Amino acid sequence: MSNPTPQNPQPGPRRKRAAGPKTFVLDTNVLLHDPNAIFRFKKHHVVVPIYVLEEIDGFKKELSELGRAARLVSRHLDELRDRGALIDGVELPNGGVLRVAFTENVLPQAFSNGHTVDNRILAVALDIREKVKDRTVVFVTKDINLRIRADALGLRVEDYDPEAVNIAELWPGWTEYDAPPGTVASFYEQGGVGLPDKWPTPPLPADDGASSDDHRGVVFPNNYVLLRDAGNPSQSALGRADASARKVVPLLSPRQGVWGIRPRNKEQAYAIDALLLDAVKLVTLVGKAGTGKTLLALAVGLQKVADERVFSRLLVARPIFPLGRDIGYLPGDIEEKLNPWMQPIYDNMELLMGLGKQDRKDGRGYHELIDLGMVQVEPLTYIRGRSIPQQFMIVDEAQNLTPHEVKTIITRAGDGTKIVLTGDPNQIDNPYVDASNNGLTYVVNKFREQSIAAHITLAKGERSELAELAANLL
Repeated sequence: MSNPTPQNPQPGPRRKRAAGPKTFVLDTNVLLHDPNAIFRFKKHHVVVPIYVLEEIDGFKKELSELGRAARLVSRHLDELRDRGALIDGVELPNGGVLRVAFTENVLPQAFSNGHTVDNRILAVALDIREKVKDRTVVFVTKDINLRIRADALGLRVEDYDPEAVNIAELWPGWTEYDAPPGTVASFYEQGGVGLPDKWPTPPLPADDGASSDDHRGVVFPNNYVLLRDAGNPSQSALGRADASARKVVPLLSPRQGVWGIRPRNKEQAYAIDALLLDAVKLVTLVGKAGTGKTLLALAVGLQKVADERVFSRLLVARPIFPLGRDIGYLPGDIEEKLNPWMQPIYDNMELLMGLGKQDRKDGRGYHELIDLGMVQVEPLTYIRGRSIPQQFMIVDEAQNLTPHEVKTIITRAGDGTKIVLTGDPNQIDNPYVDASNNGLTYVVNKFREQSIAAHITLAKGERSELAELAANLL
């Protein structure tokens, strides 16, 4: 894996250093974000300030992802300790060197603002920079404010994003294709047309080079497409790339809708098709508030469970922020504790049930589906170690998950289970992830070439005119 990508290239003059290994000084949040970070820097030198270990020690007893990460970091360091003294430096499997460092130096008086541990970590980085004259020293932290303070001290600073995904370049899951004349007519007559090796794309401007992850024109499995007839632009069709048959095939679109829900735009039509396909075991739906991500997933899930009986149960979960946090501080049993977090799900289920005011007065509600055993709502906190077979599982607000947490969830899928991840990368509450490195965008990027996965980015809000305006203007 390459070095973390610098998020803020450092301006201004820098002392010229000889080419060769660099020294990376890691902050606590880097190790909590990725417990394997010490192995990610190839043949460079990695320094962990002893004050970072003190902070790691404070997390190790937590029953959360942070606690798991802290314990794993401690195990890694303990195993490396067997190879030699960490204070002197230990060779890493990738050819680099790891050492633990401390300093008695202190920062200038202007930085004595209560950030005691942060200041000590910065002091270590400054001390190493002064002692190591033949290597570039880089301070790596995910704390934005700490990056700014480090820069003010003259340190070279980088964010840690080994798996960063540029949200502006995130694969949308669908494309538009101006097909040769007569293609659309053939599509309807024959139930599909041949799949091109590559979607035609306009050339990039001369001053705009392709990104390192350019997916323009690439035909991925389950790539959705709007076919336009080049000879008659008024003729168009919606289809899906069937890689195995080398065809663009029509979408699955029940005439009566799915539990009363019909698509209002092409992206929703694509999403319903992906959700209905039993061969597709992982669906990711990305979009702003009001685009229908959760409602569509619930509608198809209920149809697959209650009507078609393809799955034994609809399992719905949302991250109780942060994932792994104990919900015992709320009164009541698990269902009562979850109510504040799961209310948006319950509202959508009651909408799909078509309940009116009188029905609610009579005591009808989402609990009917739960009592019948068709729907189960539970926290993600206790999912590790489980095996979930033959279920339609929806994980809402998945943008608040880390890549490791998403991996934990998906690897719980047993035989016959389908997982749907929904979320908006621009609405993240978890301070340990952002739009470029959250679990949702990570999965989209990693699974786009897999035939059992499908992805759709929904752009148009359909909740209401007011909600759409608010999403766009505010």
